[in-house]
Amino acid sequence: MFRRAKTVRIDTPRLLLRPLGHADFPAWRELRLASRDFLAPWEPTWAADHLERKGFTNRVNWVNRSINNGSAVPLAIIRRLDNVLLGAITLDNIRRGPAQSATVGYWIGEPYARHGYMREALSAVVDYAFRELDLSRIEAGCLPENAASRGVLEKCGFKYEGVAQSYLQINARWRTHVLYAALRFDRRGRTDAG
Repeated sequence: MFRRAKTVRIDTPRLLLRPLGHADFPAWRELRLASRDFLAPWEPTWAADHLERKGFTNRVNWVNRSINNGSAVPLAIIRRLDNVLLGAITLDNIRRGPAQSATVGYWIGEPYARHGYMREALSAVVDYAFRELDLSRIEAGCLPENAASRGVLEKCGFKYEGVAQSYLQINARWRTHVLYAALRFDRRGRTDAG
């Protein structure tokens, strides 16, 4: 049985963050395809049906299930000016109880990188997580050499916490990641990445 996702919408000065819908397939496919070489060094290997309608339908169904059951908040990043899809950001692995935490992951299409869109989206999602979801901790990991991602995290108040060996398979290889976290009530001073 199909269930529509609960309504999640985050507005920022330049962006609308909302769940992907079936109508987003052409724009999503075009952006992913055009940005493939740009994204490949930072992402897990794409499934065989990654750019196919069936794979996208499965993704939209996962988005709806995840939002409805409270395990994740996957959002498309849309530029308000012209309704163009720029990328996506996901608050995932939401843990309740004593943890009250989640992880965040994101990607942006190559034409839209380095325009401040991801910083704006990430700041809004962190604020949403703390205010609306009552989370206490948001974690993120990225490859040590991904200076752009590290910069976005640091500009959004995430602090370096350490290294996780063989953390994720990226581009078909187990890769070590640097770990960052943003805390709702952060009493830590400035930390410098090692």
